[in-house]
Amino acid sequence: MTTSTEQLIVFDTTLRDGEQSPGIVLSLPEKIEIAEQLSQLGVDVIEAGFPIASHGDFDSVTAIAETVKGSVICGLARTNFADIDRAGEALQNAEHARIHVFIATSPIHMERKLRMTPEQVLAEAAAGVKRAASYTSDVEFSPEDGTRSDPEFMIKVLQAAVDAGATTLNIPDTVGYAMPSDFAGLISYVVENVKGPDNLVISTHCHNDLGMAVANSLAGVESGARQVECAINGIGERAGNAALEEIVMAVKTRPDFFGISCGIDTSGLARVSKLVSRLTGYPVQYNKAVVGRNAFAHEAGIHQHGVLVDKRTYEIMDAELVGQHTEIVLGKHSGRHAFSDALAQLGLRLQGDSLNQAFIRFKELADRKGQITEADLEAIAHEELQSGLGTWELAELNVTFEIGKAPTASVCVRREEEQRTQTAEGAGMIDAVCNAIRSALGVQAQMMDFTVSSVTGKTDALGDVIVQVDVGGKHYSGRGLSTDVVEASARAFLAALNKAICSDDVPEGVFAQVEGETGP
Repeated sequence: MTTSTEQLIVFDTTLRDGEQSPGIVLSLPEKIEIAEQLSQLGVDVIEAGFPIASHGDFDSVTAIAETVKGSVICGLARTNFADIDRAGEALQNAEHARIHVFIATSPIHMERKLRMTPEQVLAEAAAGVKRAASYTSDVEFSPEDGTRSDPEFMIKVLQAAVDAGATTLNIPDTVGYAMPSDFAGLISYVVENVKGPDNLVISTHCHNDLGMAVANSLAGVESGARQVECAINGIGERAGNAALEEIVMAVKTRPDFFGISCGIDTSGLARVSKLVSRLTGYPVQYNKAVVGRNAFAHEAGIHQHGVLVDKRTYEIMDAELVGQHTEIVLGKHSGRHAFSDALAQLGLRLQGDSLNQAFIRFKELADRKGQITEADLEAIAHEELQSGLGTWELAELNVTFEIGKAPTASVCVRREEEQRTQTAEGAGMIDAVCNAIRSALGVQAQMMDFTVSSVTGKTDALGDVIVQVDVGGKHYSGRGLSTDVVEASARAFLAALNKAICSDDVPEGVFAQVEGETGP
């Protein structure tokens, strides 16, 4: 047998195998919504359910068959006639209908579950397919647990199914047992040994118990399979099925390797992934390929630099192609290029020493906070723009506090090669810090106003402190940021004193002789 089509048929089983995932119960409107979205996505075959399983399944298959146009609507059935008749009834109003018939062919399933001989299974498969063919010319047959079946016996059953009218032969790795090379060999064996018309399609249905559902499916495609059964986000029994989005993008991204086309509108992949996640309650892992939140996110500085120059350096597919977008995540691994670019996108342009100092502050905060938001960036930039006139920087800060005792603060401030250290007590920790900074700089300053707020709403938010101080009758404001409010207060107070030091109109006598430790 040869496969003539070079178009990959995408068979989606989100509504059948996917809904069999523990805890997933979809209402009829939800199933119709998913089916409509799958059809818009360009899915060739939608397995809408197992009509004999329940009244709800029958109703949903019936409704989808009547409502959804464009895609082939499929119903699952065992080989017994009651299953097949029920599926035929549910699909009678479908624009394009398919009945998917299955029976197990592995020794353990035949002996322990079916309690049937191989001869009985062979006869049952042929009879079931023939019955399904009386309802529709589009009949699919699956030898359940195919990868643990005797290959020679499975070929006999597949041939009987084709002779009875099957137009698609699906080889299931029902328990995720196969290795890619094994599965590729099995598909090749089927392609070579089953005799049928040129339009006979070989299909794969791989489970993810060993994490190889996608790899096995693609190995099958490489060996001649032209239909892949898969599910959105890879949901399904136990560890799930092959993920539709991964299969599709592998074929789209590597046409040089697979040499086949696929009719899926990839721009809708992320949207449908979110829909299925929302309706099923199954979250998508952050690092999930193609549709995960981090699939196109970059935090490492080397990666960010490359992506900013040319996305192709670290992205093998366009994020926009799957409905995502490239994201530069600012954190402790980010580099100067990403930091500067992020500021520029916010309309903030720092250069030279200002950019260097802002980047140092960014790194300090990222080490504590993890991920930096746009609001954090704006605050860091504004703090640096404000302190650009100043000369002293906060190098070290230690605060000691015990209930019932006056807090003690020790600060170290640095200006170029000069360094000053001072210790002081205060009514509270912030008061102690401000007293220590006053002493270190020798500035007579009085706090006039103190305001503290958070930049964002989380517990790791930056504390944003704005102060106004009186130095010699003149008022100067300062702003400080930190995940620690005491440190933010110290930075704000120091920024205000820096302005006073650099000012030309501060009265004489305001700056006292500095006492305490000084040094290089």
